[in-house]
Amino acid sequence: MDALWIVLDVYIVFIVLLFCLSIILKNKKIFIYSLFCGVVLGIAILVCKAPEGRLKMAKWIFGDEGLNLKFYLPFLFIVLIGKEMRLELDNIRPQEIGTIRTISSSQGSKSAIIDAVYYLAERKIGAIITIEKHNSLDQYAEKAIQMNSDISKELLINIFEPNTPLHDGAVIIRGDKIRCAGAYYVLTQSESGDKTMGSRHRAALGISEVSDALTIVRSEETAHISMTTEGIMIRVQDREKLVEYLDMFLK
Repeated sequence: MDALWIVLDVYIVFIVLLFCLSIILKNKKIFIYSLFCGVVLGIAILVCKAPEGRLKMAKWIFGDEGLNLKFYLPFLFIVLIGKEMRLELDNIRPQEIGTIRTISSSQGSKSAIIDAVYYLAERKIGAIITIEKHNSLDQYAEKAIQMNSDISKELLINIFEPNTPLHDGAVIIRGDKIRCAGAYYVLTQSESGDKTMGSRHRAALGISEVSDALTIVRSEETAHISMTTEGIMIRVQDREKLVEYLDMFLK
């Protein structure tokens, strides 16, 4: 019986560690915060175990008789990753555990998206279109204007027409349906991007950092079309490239 309890103990710890690692490695921000807190904790342990009379100032910062920062480190970690963890957990739905949710669009839907994007680009109209893959974006869609409409060039153009209520928000596409319009994302906090990026581009990068969605963004100031996925922004040079990217993404 003792062997059974040992196996169960190891299995429970393994499952918990696997779950935590899957979230940490998937989200760049959580990974960076975890790495930072881990390094600080390691330094705190080394400082506290230093010989008596050594590292006095460091011991006062990390030790029990001073600021005792190692005690507050778990609370700091929770504050840092709280929002990111909430977004990650929102993407885990009970009905999807153990299965892979595959979202794909028809060739007609892809063509309608591309036609609309280039129509808007020619007229320097801003747009942001997000296409779901495996991660659900319901936490954003639920706060937006529900549509569940078939994808068409004309509908996408009307949504982003200037001076209309839905002009500034994002469209979320799921399969062959426009899930919603007027969605708003958390802007990226990354400092590595172009400092002159507008809010649409920062929003497109932000959603790509917390999901596996692909977002097409059109600048209002220029005719440039960009695409974001996995925290990376790519400038789309021509129509053929956008077709190629969509075909790869929506296999």
